[in-house]
Amino acid sequence: MNLPLMGSVLGLMVVTAAGAQAQTLRVPVETFTLPNGLRVVVHEDHAVPLVAVNLWYHVGSGREVKGRSGFAHLFEHMLFQGSAHVGDDQHFAIVQEAGGTLNGSTNTDRTNYFELVPANFLETALWLESDRMGFLLQSLTQAKLDNQRDVVKNERRQNYENRPYGMTSIRLGELLYPAGHPYHWPTIGYPEDLTAASLQDVKDFFAHWYNPNNACLVVAGDVKAAAAKRLVTRYFADLPAGPKPEPLAPKPATLEADRRDVLEDRVTLPQLTLAWHTVPLWAPDDAALDVAAEVLAQGKTSRLHQRLVYHEQSAQTVSAFQVSRELAGNFQMSAQAREGFNLTQMESAILEEIARLGKDGPTDDELARAKNGAEARSVFGIQTVLGKADRINSYMSFRGRPDLFNEELENVRKVTAADVQRVVRTYLTRPRVSLSTVPNGKKELAAAATGVQP
Repeated sequence: MNLPLMGSVLGLMVVTAAGAQAQTLRVPVETFTLPNGLRVVVHEDHAVPLVAVNLWYHVGSGREVKGRSGFAHLFEHMLFQGSAHVGDDQHFAIVQEAGGTLNGSTNTDRTNYFELVPANFLETALWLESDRMGFLLQSLTQAKLDNQRDVVKNERRQNYENRPYGMTSIRLGELLYPAGHPYHWPTIGYPEDLTAASLQDVKDFFAHWYNPNNACLVVAGDVKAAAAKRLVTRYFADLPAGPKPEPLAPKPATLEADRRDVLEDRVTLPQLTLAWHTVPLWAPDDAALDVAAEVLAQGKTSRLHQRLVYHEQSAQTVSAFQVSRELAGNFQMSAQAREGFNLTQMESAILEEIARLGKDGPTDDELARAKNGAEARSVFGIQTVLGKADRINSYMSFRGRPDLFNEELENVRKVTAADVQRVVRTYLTRPRVSLSTVPNGKKELAAAATGVQP
């Protein structure tokens, strides 16, 4: 059922065929800024009668302070509880009754809200977003805060505490980043911080961050740019600007020595997670690290899948990826052992493959396959108007430009074998975090230091 939406993308871009000369994507946009600082991007795509409204606020858990973790995510929940002219829980009802979908999400660097609606429902979707941007404060109550605080705590229990391997990502952040670093605490927050949050704390957070001049709105789909501009101006232009947020500079972190830890969990099989500090989003080596991850552990032809999963059959799964964030980045590798195999052997094998890639670099076939895989993933992510809207918002929020589709692809295309070899030697030989997640009471399954170095 997604074929019409895919067709809408292919109508806007020329995709490279195997062996053909690289072509460019065409995703036309129009950009304007309202006097209150709200940045707006419109992308026309008339293939199907749908419109995506995608609103990003430049605040995530990385803008929180120690002792106030989880505020950004808590506020994502609060924004669906009604505003001055929209009743409690009516935001969902209004959009869904029109046949649309909606949601929100929070990460370290931004909070996003979106609606995907029939084109003739665009005006209502914009009104809903403008009403909660401009008129939420007076509808915030202690009862709503108490309710959503409990919802978030339950979400933490379901998605982290009671989910197999769920606490691994939280512990990894605590090991990788020092206390006080914006990425040390989890986006979901700590229960004690959520408990301590007062209604005034929440109101202050909203007043500081949820303003037009700290937001970017993308309207993508079956709409004329002039009509979109007229509607956006009608519903957002009169909202006052807020305090100008202080920009945050990149905040790289380092490890002085390897950090090893064991996390006991209600799991059956042990899992090893390794992490190294690398570079933030859009840094010069970001794309080369993406390609290195592809060579090492993305797909069935990758080195570690071939060795650990196929030949040695010691691992159930293996993965690698460059985590690119606004303030800092890291490279993560994860492998889940099969029954009867230990994590010490697995860590040694991973480090040996890293060392081999750093010494010899990727083969021509590996490099081509890895670059094609990275490029395909980027293109597949913009098959729908909602996917394009979200990507445009990422470009605007972190680079200040909406038209970086081709630059992103070119960064991957120009990665050389020498680049892959260099970033592996530069970053994956640094001190690392080694986290073993093991069944309760079985710490002996954790990886032990062996002296093997990449």
